[in-house]
Amino acid sequence: MNFISILYGLFLLSVLGIYWSVAQQKLRLWTLLIASIVFYASLQVHYIPLLLALIFITFRLGREMGESTIPEPNTLDWQLKSEEWQYAQIDWNLRRLKLLWLGIVLNVFLLLSFKYLLPFLRFIFPSIITSEAESFKLIAPLGISFFTFECIAYLVDVYRGAPAAKEFLQFAAYKFFFAKLISGPITRFHNLANQFKNLGLLSPDIVAEGLWLIARGAVKKGIVADHLGIFVDLCFSNLQRAGSMDLWLATFAYGFQLYLDFSGYVDIARGSALLFGLFLPQNFDFPYFSTSIADFWRRWHITLGDWLRNYLYFPLGGSRQGLDRTCLNLMIIMLIAGIWHGAALGFVVWGLFHGLALVIHRFTDAISDRFEDLENFWQQPLGTILAWLLTQFMVFTSWIWFRLPNLEESSFVFQHLWGYPADEQFAQKVYVDALNLSQYQLVMLLIVLATVMAVIYAFHRTFKLQFNWPVKLVFVPLCFYSVWLLAPEGSLPYIYFDF
Repeated sequence: MNFISILYGLFLLSVLGIYWSVAQQKLRLWTLLIASIVFYASLQVHYIPLLLALIFITFRLGREMGESTIPEPNTLDWQLKSEEWQYAQIDWNLRRLKLLWLGIVLNVFLLLSFKYLLPFLRFIFPSIITSEAESFKLIAPLGISFFTFECIAYLVDVYRGAPAAKEFLQFAAYKFFFAKLISGPITRFHNLANQFKNLGLLSPDIVAEGLWLIARGAVKKGIVADHLGIFVDLCFSNLQRAGSMDLWLATFAYGFQLYLDFSGYVDIARGSALLFGLFLPQNFDFPYFSTSIADFWRRWHITLGDWLRNYLYFPLGGSRQGLDRTCLNLMIIMLIAGIWHGAALGFVVWGLFHGLALVIHRFTDAISDRFEDLENFWQQPLGTILAWLLTQFMVFTSWIWFRLPNLEESSFVFQHLWGYPADEQFAQKVYVDALNLSQYQLVMLLIVLATVMAVIYAFHRTFKLQFNWPVKLVFVPLCFYSVWLLAPEGSLPYIYFDF
């Protein structure tokens, strides 16, 4: 079931009708859970038992960690000496730690088995792994990376003292919630559980905001991202025939496609959740207007960045143990971020490249703190523009590894970014036959797209202006009609379904 489809629209309206027609919280949770299972069954019904089993195991581990079996030392029915009580508390904390690691290992093992086991075996035993076995990765559970990260976050939160889920129905409804199930955003249990408990009636502005998010997400994905994706696929699938200018255009087009595709999905997910009275976390905050790589990661895939900081970076020591240890921690978490996206070496290089960029940023900050003139330069307009150009050049060129994780293909692109002429038939087949655009017109369209994004950014961040809810309702049907009219035939799959 595709988010941008009439079928999903009918599904959403049906579930909303049932959800708001019942008053009891338990019935609403059952409605969400059953609807989410139906949604996932339309994509991969055979993995539902596995995911439900993982949800139940995570729930039980959380309950075991959350239940304190050690009484207070001053209770009358438990006469222990102070030292004995302390020993008992140490034993209980050790048991909780073992339960935590059991849950983490189980989730990581599941993730590694589906996403990385076959590539690893193919690397070790290339003659044994047949071509038929390579289809294994293609049938991995959709959203498994987001699913396991949420489970790990929940277990760590409970271990740190957050209350464990008391009802399996509530926990299962949170984990299986169809709006965020496939590609996030990564959502913490306690945030959504509190919303389940304090659910109120929808106001007109919330309904309008939900519909507006769905409509603008459909435009981002269905019109802009998919049209860009056609050119990107044509160019990167014909590397031998593309010229340097074509490769540069495909690189920038892919950067825009990836952002609009993923942020469009999240907009639809957040809009759908709002219609149920639920607020999912924001996942993007104009990342292509960041002026440092650290700022970029505070704005790009925000929930993944928060997860990496809270559950990896800070436990490793964060920035509290000196500059050298900070740089090492940054390299580690970005390496893990790269591996999380896929098993190919290109994702590893991409993660290390971003880690190196974060390290350089840290050193630049440290040097700037010592020289007042240098620090003032980065705050002036010229320094801000230079910082923005350097950041975005690094980000967009790194997308080459992301789009072509096979190092042979990505290396070929980097080697041919300058001074490489295109095949004579390439321009005819791609620009004329497929796109009906010239190369110059495509450049102008990318510039127009960047300009529109800059205007929207200025309205949001500089002028603090937004549409009010009646205006949003006016634009909603116009957006849907434009998607129906202008979207290419056969929409492209969401890019982050692969991750």
